Amino acid sequence: MEKERLAAFSDGVIAIIITIMVLELKVPQGSEWGDGIAFLPQLLSYILSFIYVAIYWNNHHHLFHTVKHVDGAMLWANMHLLFWLSLFPLTTEWLRHYPTAPAPVAVYGVVLLMAAIAYYILQRNIICAQGKDSILKQALGRDIKGKLSPILYITGVAFAFIAPLVSCGIYVFVALIWLIPDRRIEKRLSSPSS
Repeated sequence: MEKERLAAFSDGVIAIIITIMVLELKVPQGSEWGDGIAFLPQLLSYILSFIYVAIYWNNHHHLFHTVKHVDGAMLWANMHLLFWLSLFPLTTEWLRHYPTAPAPVAVYGVVLLMAAIAYYILQRNIICAQGKDSILKQALGRDIKGKLSPILYITGVAFAFIAPLVSCGIYVFVALIWLIPDRRIEKRLSSPSS
């Protein structure tokens, strides 16, 4: 299978995820400033989830620039990633309603963790299919952000039962470190030796 079909399908699923999340936003229940302030947790949870989905879409796009042909293992690894991303609207909605409750904050973190693990599995499948000298393997290097993120998600999930707002802060921090553009793959693809 050519990678374009997989990328197009993934783009469609991600577009639907974003659409579902925005359709879940409800207009403030009044026209006063206080009503707008009450709307703030909804808006902030949407923004955080939108950023996460955008980060995954951006990195997925770069990831598949390193792939020549897709095999069955990559297809299933990609579907595994899309499964966890498809839970973002549900967990975002729960977090919107209960932003300081332990269970929604913890479940949100578990879904973030599982999406990170699924992305890692997809990377490993690509490297396995492309070989040890693959562009992706060379581009990833030590992958500090990739290794740090699951640790922070686990920390966030643990803090959800003690201080849910600390967990939310950890989730925001991880998003911020990934928001800084990751140019490793771009640099590797543009280097003369690749």
